[in-house]
Amino acid sequence: MTDTMDWLEAIGQDATLRHASADALNSTLEAADASEALMAAVASGDSAWLSQEFGHRDMFVNQASQTFPEGDEPERKDDDEEDQQGIPKPQSVPSPKG
Repeated sequence: MTDTMDWLEAIGQDATLRHASADALNSTLEAADASEALMAAVASGDSAWLSQEFGHRDMFVNQASQTFPEGDEPERKDDDEEDQQGIPKPQSVPSPKG
């Protein structure tokens, strides 16, 4: 796996490797005895082959930033109550109909 990481780094840094055709790059990797997963990824253009070598881990992020058990939600003030400074909130005024 370390060799694969080194090769990926080298491909990213060297424009001749980065812009080489898949066949030319695969020939270079084959001559250097690169891993089968890396050569398959280059040949197919599918990076999923590398997940076999690096160990596939699904990365899921919880979309709810804060959840509370039922009944444990913090109390919320009504809109009609005073704000934190003790100043009553202004009442909404209906717009005149034209």
